Amino acid sequence: MMDRRTALGLIAAAFLPGTLGAAAREPDYFRSLIEQGKLPELAQRLPRTPRLVKLGAMGRLPGQHGGVIRTLIGSQKDIRLMTIYGYARLVGYDEKLNLVPDILASYEVKEDRIFTFRLREGHKWSDGSPLTVEDFRYCWEDVLLNEELTPGGMPMILVVRGKPARFEIVDPLTVRYSWDTPNPSFLPKLAAAQSLSLVLPAAYLKQFHKKYQAPARLTELMKEARARTWTLLHIRMSRQYRPENPDLPTLDPWRNRTTPPAERFVFERNPYFHRVDEHGLQLPYIDRFILNVSSSAIIAAKTGAGESDLQCVGIDFTDYTFLKDAEKRYPVKVRLWKRTQGSRLALLPNLNCGDPIWRPLLRDVRVRRALSLAIDRREINMAVFYGLAKESADTVLSESPLYRPEFAKAWIDHDPEQASALLDEAGLKVGANGMRVLPDGREAEIVVETAGESTLETDVLELVTDHWRKVGITLFIRASQRDVFRSRAMGGQIMVSMWSGIDNGVPTADMNPAQLAPTADDQLQWPLWGAHYLAHGTIGEPPDIPEAIELLELLKRWRQTMESRERAEIWHSMLHIYTDQVFSIGIVNATLQPVLSSSRLRNLPEHGLYGFDPTAYLGVYMPDTFWLGGEP
Repeated sequence: MMDRRTALGLIAAAFLPGTLGAAAREPDYFRSLIEQGKLPELAQRLPRTPRLVKLGAMGRLPGQHGGVIRTLIGSQKDIRLMTIYGYARLVGYDEKLNLVPDILASYEVKEDRIFTFRLREGHKWSDGSPLTVEDFRYCWEDVLLNEELTPGGMPMILVVRGKPARFEIVDPLTVRYSWDTPNPSFLPKLAAAQSLSLVLPAAYLKQFHKKYQAPARLTELMKEARARTWTLLHIRMSRQYRPENPDLPTLDPWRNRTTPPAERFVFERNPYFHRVDEHGLQLPYIDRFILNVSSSAIIAAKTGAGESDLQCVGIDFTDYTFLKDAEKRYPVKVRLWKRTQGSRLALLPNLNCGDPIWRPLLRDVRVRRALSLAIDRREINMAVFYGLAKESADTVLSESPLYRPEFAKAWIDHDPEQASALLDEAGLKVGANGMRVLPDGREAEIVVETAGESTLETDVLELVTDHWRKVGITLFIRASQRDVFRSRAMGGQIMVSMWSGIDNGVPTADMNPAQLAPTADDQLQWPLWGAHYLAHGTIGEPPDIPEAIELLELLKRWRQTMESRERAEIWHSMLHIYTDQVFSIGIVNATLQPVLSSSRLRNLPEHGLYGFDPTAYLGVYMPDTFWLGGEP
């Protein structure tokens, strides 16, 4: 990696024909507000140098303003999807997963430890208030460093070797974050689907902060919002990822106009959004998104009944035939994108299992390898995925530059004979009825728990039940609610769980490999080790398997190096350990995800990579550039 890396923002002014404030470039949606003097003209709403999105160069068509998109969500919490889809970030990924400045005009990085950010002059929040360095200072000093608002301390990403970042205001348009040692995860975290927040609308939020608001007025505001403390009030009013406060200024392409609770949320275009197309039209093209809350169980049915204009969440490959048939009845089109998880579904042996007999067995790599070898992935692929998936361990996809065939092939051959031999070696002997027996005399029965959110899980597990029975292991399926599911895993009550594999199956060497090491309490194969890491040893348990310890050491090395080549080598070492030790039993990956849209919707790619990180579902494909044309 070069010692100095500079990324310049796109300068729109030189490319925009005519005058930005021309009436022809104004969205009709705002025309009456402008005529009434309630909203300034476009030239006064855009930054001096807006981000220019050259759609022609991307192989897409410049569009037109207008229209409404309906979509379905499973609960009101899912309004966060608009933050993910909108994908306005200080720094974000493009379709090829290169980092580019977005909200920022430019950024400069020195030695992966000094990050200098320059703002766009004249950039404004959705309420028309200026975006300034004060918004960054407020977030840093008055929120992140405030022990009442952030009692757990600064986010881990901002602490390197026990030392937090230094923040400084360089000039009225420039801020800087710096550390003594490299922090290569900093920019990727800013570009994440759930990104690190470094900027808040200070002018709006100071009214909810005890440092700036009079005590009597703050008490009144707490009563109005039914908040017990000023900190709960501030947190509720400032929540960006799940934008429940319609009054909170935003930098996203659409802003929420509905106060929860509600069954229908309306997001309207942000009049001050900072992107324009090559013809000078302000993005987004779509005027409004309407999010209708529905039961998750019937989202697919409602989607196939013509109740959604853009749907990817809440539907799965098992719904494809039904959704494809809807094309005959409604003006919709169904595409198939590739999912980015390391495994569409994975079996995760809980190495922190509380059962004193099963715990050492699940920590025995021979048992994990045997359970993997016993699975007939070809049968699962053909029966559930129509042969369109790839039988694989839980690892990166071929689209990643870190992909190696040996990782994908690790312990995935269907070999019941070798599986049986490994189980024999591990001390699981076959009893009189042909099933294996535990050291304490119990029959070897594994309960696989799921969050009960998909019939896909049940379909796959029914096949795995047959496969494991042939090597003497009985499998039982238990479904539970997601919240209970995770708490049971933390409590050691789950033996094996079914979940998806690693989230980011298309990483580059410069993306953090923490997903391969015990670093989070929601990693179901080692939740107590992950909790121990997150809490700096105050809760949970430290890992005591050499290979898991080595993964943490490699992760530490990755964070300290500035060389992309060395980072790639570390990634490969971690992938080798992760797949060879079968910490996650992958089944298939490169599975397909239906994406249904109105047949009038333009610029939605025919093919794409679908996942939470790093593509933010639809986010990196810029839904603000989608537009509604005439009937095809």
